[in-house]
Amino acid sequence: MDSKLKRIYVPMTETGFYILFCLQKPQHGYGIGLQVKKMTDGEVSISAGTMYGTLSKMEKDGLIAFFAEKEKRKLYQITPLGREILDLEIQRIKRLYRNSMEEI
Repeated sequence: MDSKLKRIYVPMTETGFYILFCLQKPQHGYGIGLQVKKMTDGEVSISAGTMYGTLSKMEKDGLIAFFAEKEKRKLYQITPLGREILDLEIQRIKRLYRNSMEEI
């Protein structure tokens, strides 16, 4: 993995994490937004500008790829590189959680 990409994406923003997490199955931007709202009980809402800007950047960086077009919407899916980045971020979050449970 390119160390520059690792520095850019880890740690990941909350919206970036949810977008990449949702793309473990093919999905379009609107669907991701609905899924994130459901997953977070409405606490996280991703604006269209953030959604499509992040999708564009992640596609350019090779973390996601165009999958298909359905009803005039572009579906994206995570790539092996994106999976590697997502796994690093999940490990980081687990470490934070584990450390937060320890007594000081």
